[in-house]
Amino acid sequence: MNGIVSLGKTSLQISRLGVGTWAWGDKSVWGYGKGYSDADLREAFDGSTASGITFFDTAELYGFGKSERLLGQFIRESKAAVSVGTKFFPYPWRFGRRSVLSALRRSLKRLNLPCVDLYQIHWPFHLLSIPSMMNALSEAVAEGLTKAVGISNYNADQMRRAVDALARKKIPLASNQVEYSLLHRSPERNGIQQTCKELGVSLIAYSPLAMGMLTGKYGARNLPTGFRGIRYRRLNFDGLDALLSLLANIGEAHGGKTRAQVALNWLMSKGAIPIPGAKNALQAKQNAGSLGWALTIDEIEALHEAACRIDA
Repeated sequence: MNGIVSLGKTSLQISRLGVGTWAWGDKSVWGYGKGYSDADLREAFDGSTASGITFFDTAELYGFGKSERLLGQFIRESKAAVSVGTKFFPYPWRFGRRSVLSALRRSLKRLNLPCVDLYQIHWPFHLLSIPSMMNALSEAVAEGLTKAVGISNYNADQMRRAVDALARKKIPLASNQVEYSLLHRSPERNGIQQTCKELGVSLIAYSPLAMGMLTGKYGARNLPTGFRGIRYRRLNFDGLDALLSLLANIGEAHGGKTRAQVALNWLMSKGAIPIPGAKNALQAKQNAGSLGWALTIDEIEALHEAACRIDA
């Protein structure tokens, strides 16, 4: 399970495992500047690219531009060949499709890039219609500001409408980025996974390790601080313990893979492109360990059954 994958029906190819950079500059959720520094993030970048993980996903919202600036700095200093995806956030005061192009140009300035590989609408927003947003993305392609376009957090019906709107411009929808992990399997239930397969749209999975809950680092008596701890305080921890035990056993059967590596491999077996975070060189190395091997059909099913027992 190595190498690259095509992004949707586009000609763009990216590493089948990416890096999510939400934590790069984010203080409110991830505590940027306390437990890790810019030097740590640079090592995470270098470690990822050295392992063949070259797709980096960011957004103007992450650290209010800090994530884009850091990523751009690392690319410039390292001269690494990478693929970059970023996102437009539909703030309520943004009206009309021209706001999308203006935001993209500001993102490009922070990234110090002439264009990005993938530009995505971060969330659907009722004040900005789907056809209007897709027309804006089409203009971004026509102006050479992005190579491919995607969406994030769109449901199955919204995704179909986005595909139809883009088709009128003869542009494929490359991806839909949604939360997906063993603890959050809603894409399997709400039609997103099936619709992606049907339409040839790549499913990019953010928070693939459930904000750290699938690493084994946290439990009922050791919740993460802040938002993450609040979010998971009502989790079925008996079910989580059973799932973590299964992840560990499967990892041992594959030569000592970690729980996180098994959880990421499971997502790839489902056809998703996971984008786990990496805040230091060790995490980058651990992410890379999910590549180059594959779960058995029985292991995939066992993980599915264990995950079904948890009401997350």
